[in-house]
Amino acid sequence: METFKCIMKQSMRPHSQSIGQIEQLFMKIDYEAVGRIQWDSLCTYLQLEYSEQAKAAARRAEATLLLPAVQQRLSYGRPMLRILSMPDDTLITIREDGAIYFWSLQLKLKRKKPIFGKSTSRKSQWVTDIVSMPQYNKLIVGTGSRKLQLYELSNLEPYCQIGGLEAVPLKLDYCSMEHDKCLILYGDDQGCVNIMVLTSAGELLRTWKKMPKDEDMPSISIHTAAASPNTEHICWKVHGDCVTQLNYYDSMKAVISSSNHEPTALVIGFTMGATNVKEKLKEIRNAGKTVKMGKSSASLALPQRRAECGHTVFCIHKGVKTFSFCRTKNLLVTGGVDRIVRVWNPYLPGKPTGVLRGHMAPVVYVHISSEENKVFSVSADNTVKIWDLETHGCCFTASSKASGIKGELAACLYLSGPRALCVATDALAFLHLKAGSAPEPHLARSHQEPVVCCRYNPTFRHVVSCCEASVVKVWDFETGRQVSEFIGTHGNAGITCLTFDSSGRRLITGGRDGCLKIWSYNNGHCLHTLQHDENRSEVCDCTYMEVNQNRCVIAVGWDRRINVYFDIPCDFHHFWKPQPHWQDNLNHGHKEDILCVAQCPPFLLATSSYDGEIIVWNVISGHVHCKLNSPSPVDDQDPGEGQDRSVSRLAFLKTRATKLDSAAASLISNGPEGSVNFWKLFSGAGLIANFIPSRGNARVSSIVVTSEDTLTYLADQQGFVHVYDIQKYGLQGPELQAPNTVTSWKAHDSTVTSLELIERDDILLSSSLDCTVSLWSRDGAYIGTFGQNHPWDVFTPASWSHTKVPFEILTAPQSMPSHLVLETDTGTGCPGGWPEQDDVMEKAALCETEQTPNLPSPEGPTVEAEVEEDKSRWSAFCRGRSVWKIRLLPARRKPRWKMPELKWPSIYQALQCHEVTCVSALGEKPDLSIIGSDMFNISFHSQERGAELLGRKELSPWSSLS
Repeated sequence: METFKCIMKQSMRPHSQSIGQIEQLFMKIDYEAVGRIQWDSLCTYLQLEYSEQAKAAARRAEATLLLPAVQQRLSYGRPMLRILSMPDDTLITIREDGAIYFWSLQLKLKRKKPIFGKSTSRKSQWVTDIVSMPQYNKLIVGTGSRKLQLYELSNLEPYCQIGGLEAVPLKLDYCSMEHDKCLILYGDDQGCVNIMVLTSAGELLRTWKKMPKDEDMPSISIHTAAASPNTEHICWKVHGDCVTQLNYYDSMKAVISSSNHEPTALVIGFTMGATNVKEKLKEIRNAGKTVKMGKSSASLALPQRRAECGHTVFCIHKGVKTFSFCRTKNLLVTGGVDRIVRVWNPYLPGKPTGVLRGHMAPVVYVHISSEENKVFSVSADNTVKIWDLETHGCCFTASSKASGIKGELAACLYLSGPRALCVATDALAFLHLKAGSAPEPHLARSHQEPVVCCRYNPTFRHVVSCCEASVVKVWDFETGRQVSEFIGTHGNAGITCLTFDSSGRRLITGGRDGCLKIWSYNNGHCLHTLQHDENRSEVCDCTYMEVNQNRCVIAVGWDRRINVYFDIPCDFHHFWKPQPHWQDNLNHGHKEDILCVAQCPPFLLATSSYDGEIIVWNVISGHVHCKLNSPSPVDDQDPGEGQDRSVSRLAFLKTRATKLDSAAASLISNGPEGSVNFWKLFSGAGLIANFIPSRGNARVSSIVVTSEDTLTYLADQQGFVHVYDIQKYGLQGPELQAPNTVTSWKAHDSTVTSLELIERDDILLSSSLDCTVSLWSRDGAYIGTFGQNHPWDVFTPASWSHTKVPFEILTAPQSMPSHLVLETDTGTGCPGGWPEQDDVMEKAALCETEQTPNLPSPEGPTVEAEVEEDKSRWSAFCRGRSVWKIRLLPARRKPRWKMPELKWPSIYQALQCHEVTCVSALGEKPDLSIIGSDMFNISFHSQERGAELLGRKELSPWSSLS
């Protein structure tokens, strides 16, 4: 390693790589931990790592449309011209003959109406484009008769029209600005971009409404409108052919327009006049002529060309039919007749930054979705493609046959809200993005499928998690960012367990296919496959153990046997077979499926099965050390075959087990109906203690113990984590009470599948079937969920989420006060794991508060009602504090009040309180003259009583809430 570090430091001196990073790279390559690497090993590692990173990037870029498309057939008529999306989720479509349709997002027709009534003239009218003015509740319609017509959006009644345009308006756009100012833009068939700037737009529209009517609509000519002091008309000669698309972007104060004319295929230009000095001087010289000509003549707005510095011109082969600009990513995408989608930097027109090839027909619609980091493109043959903006690769293609979209393509629009592409042909069609490709912003998910297990790797400071979809993800423990992932680890079979070897450089996974696999998980390379020749029964659990300097992998599962695979560094065979079974394993082993395995070096191994049997083995001799049977529930006098007595979690108290303590409990297991059992293993093995930590008898799903056997963390199927002090518990023989509770909180919305305590950093790692992997402090402070948008720094508590409880936990039914967890009575012994003495103290405090006089509340009857409601729930509250603690965490971060110096009865630690003045001395009533009345229904006690309550508060585990 030293030689490798010297070479790397010399070759990478400009990059100043730290010694720790170089050492980690060496350990990743030397996964066998032999202490040396060769050149081909380095090359192989780099190749595999970059290959896996490319595959992971491709998987993240995947996007899928739900096929076939959801369609609504349209009546026969002229083609659709445009689709508009309104703020109320209404879609507006318009035909060339002026028929307007209003649709819901479910493609239900709300109403329709033709805007062109029966005209007295013989001239037929047709629509060229439409745009909405939502601030003024208007629609602007461009017509082939060189008019801009305005209609009421609510009832489609004619409002006014602007006639006498110099050319046919083909493409329209609108932008609302501040102070009742707006822009109306249109591109015409002469290649001109026309801009109408309206100030005091509301009053101006009402003035136009009063103009004389032409064909039953108030009409004003463009010349008359431009002569108004509130109107400015600018006409730019931009293109050598008709305008194919036109959009104004207020973020860059510019207009982007396109045409099929190659030299002026796409132009980005300013809306106002010239910007260079020569053009300004020219305008000044012509100012006198303009005054003589008069306002009416000057307002004709003859087409003029921008100065070269006033626009940016893109010369594109065969022109541009459609484009899309994204200010967030500062990207411009174009498509046209040459069937190529190009990606541009809007400030560098010389060469595109990306060329996307794949369409077999002219591209007629493109859209940049910054939320999805994708580009959507549609061609004239109704083919839809999705491109990734980072890799410029095609993620998905939907042909006309696959989507079911037939007919001539008329209009398209991407809707970011429902995440769907709306296409108009002979039918109106919706192509929805597949659900789950973009999670909700307030929910953080580590996996797309339920997480089965997770482990912390201290060698590389990584967290490795796996889900039911056989996906393994590697996370950076210190920031929460994803490092890598690899999929299909066990083919179509799911992963059931994972562990690391003693060096932490290799990952071992077990699956439902009956195999175990050893991975160099840093690059996703499978090193060995461990399986036996018999029927491939599901592997339920595995562990890595060293016995007499021999390293081995021990696996258990549905075959009801203990399978031992020796880890031999020199064995380069891909497939490994297990060692012959122990004789006791064959003769006196489990009769049911083995669910769990736990080790206690140097020689103890414990396994548990579905029938509740626990067997402790001596791994050196292969003999049974002792057998334990999980007790049946007390209330079940005649246990039947349908009763679940399985033991799925085991944990050794290693400091006791290694001392061979004959009287002390040395093993913890879960049991039926949410019970936890403590067992002694020497001098007459048997049950020492039994209690139920969960209020609803939820089954304990994970157990972890600190290295000194002082605390145990128990997680259940309701997502709660309970912490108990077991330092002296079960040391001297049987225990009748539960151990003292340290704290508890709701960590997940579903079953907690694994817990691991990282004692070096005082961090708890948890995973759950709710698809999340989370970090917590040892006392339950929420650090974050792997996969969330904002990373954390595990060494900086200010970066933690702290009391920001995960959204799915805060809204879970178990977090509500009326949930069964708070109302169900517990069995005998210690209710919910809380000492009986504490219950007596709480009841006494409750009685004292009920005897106090009712004082008026400055907050009125609302606060008094809340106080009464809290009192009525107090008994349930004392037994269900873990739920209430979650509900109170946000209040702890931004308190609405401060606790007075006088020590209140402990019930008030759960009530909403308010700011009061400081108390001068114990036993004296504080001065509440500032607010005018007392806050709480309580009398003040003497100094002796205050001291007594102070002592009770210190005994209460909830004293931290104050």
